[in-house]
Amino acid sequence: MTTQTALIVGASRGLGLGLAREYLARGWHVTGTVRGSAKTALHDLAAASGGALTIETVDINVPAQVSALRDRLAGRQFDLLFVNAGVSNDRAETIATVSDETFTRLMVTNALSPMRVIEVLAPLATGAIGAMSSGLGSVANNESGEWEVYRASKAALNTLMRSFAARHRDDKRTLLLIAPGWVRTDMGGPQALLDVETSMRGVVDAIGGRWGKPGLHYVNHQGQTVRW
Repeated sequence: MTTQTALIVGASRGLGLGLAREYLARGWHVTGTVRGSAKTALHDLAAASGGALTIETVDINVPAQVSALRDRLAGRQFDLLFVNAGVSNDRAETIATVSDETFTRLMVTNALSPMRVIEVLAPLATGAIGAMSSGLGSVANNESGEWEVYRASKAALNTLMRSFAARHRDDKRTLLLIAPGWVRTDMGGPQALLDVETSMRGVVDAIGGRWGKPGLHYVNHQGQTVRW
């Protein structure tokens, strides 16, 4: 059998690193990206992977770097392209109090840049294309408030991915928006309900559960559909 391959953009730490680790554990070959030249936990994982993990460098907020990555990977194909990106701000900060700089940073990093990566790298993916969203991106489930700007950025990502799906309605690939749950990462904090390993094990199962089903799916780490 041919070894399956994944390109995971944003894999140096947290959820992206956990996702790379889980796919490696399942026998996949993984190409993971980091932003700069500093050594990361992904480098340690690569050293122990026996060649199953290779590392590329890209800052998704720099379009020229995304194009350069596409050029370096030209001629290769991946079963899965997955973009993991996310920054946050103070959960109590509202539209009334957020600065233009913070609002722009979240919208660019959480919505605009991931979708630009998908636009540029989609031709490399043969089976599925996914992006790390959030349960907080659900408009229908927003009944408690808080995290206003972060919610808006992930809802924007979801909307842009739906537009991408609409423009590619005849595409046979599976498109995915993943809500990983509240996870103990630098962003999620120590009080979060899930560890990275549990979340990413569920995420990989959820991706596999929708594999081969065309169209866009918004699901959580338990494989359940999330309301838009």
